[in-house]
Amino acid sequence: MSHVLNGAMNNVMDDAMSEVELKHRLLKWITQDCERVRALELALQCAKVHSMPQWCLAAGFVRNLVWDRLHGFELSPLNDIDLIYFCPLDISPERDLVIETYLNQLAPELPWSVKNQARMHVRNQDMAYTSCVDAMAYWPELETAVGVSYQVVDVESDTQTKTKTGTQTCVGMKNYPASYDIELVAPFGLNSLFALKLSANPKRALSVFDHRVATKGWLTRYPLLECCRTS
Repeated sequence: MSHVLNGAMNNVMDDAMSEVELKHRLLKWITQDCERVRALELALQCAKVHSMPQWCLAAGFVRNLVWDRLHGFELSPLNDIDLIYFCPLDISPERDLVIETYLNQLAPELPWSVKNQARMHVRNQDMAYTSCVDAMAYWPELETAVGVSYQVVDVESDTQTKTKTGTQTCVGMKNYPASYDIELVAPFGLNSLFALKLSANPKRALSVFDHRVATKGWLTRYPLLECCRTS
């Protein structure tokens, strides 16, 4: 593995890279991954059907992509697709199950997990969250608190002038290029994620962070990570 890791060091972010440059790099990586693009398309369809104006695919969906790329690894399988949304009008767990069932019907082979962040403060014993971004700001690791959502524009019918984040055509998708208007959700930014840090969130008990690090196997899977237990 050593020669792989030595080569991967060339992918680690330059200290001079701005947040905007890191965002562009991340969005490029996402649009190059057909599996993630497909998951985003399905999540967008679900958000329209179930009236979720505020949503994103978060946590390992983004974090593991960056860590895989910076280590020079093949992309890890999507073993958990966390769709989070914010709906304070209905915080029942049953709503999450209905949405998760819908996604499982669309793509039963994908490991969907759906959580309304408007009710997660109860489990975490926090003050009520005000948005997905606010909820993510309480997650145990800073680098896990990153997500993406998007809309697709048919470039053949789009006549408006707008910024394009990237184009990609994948097998099994539409046979014309699509413009991905991707929104990044990252309350702590991207610098520590691209710097290969694994940082404890001071808003959460350190024991929660230590337990997750011990059970998730991140430091074994990604040996270039630097574990930061204090901010």
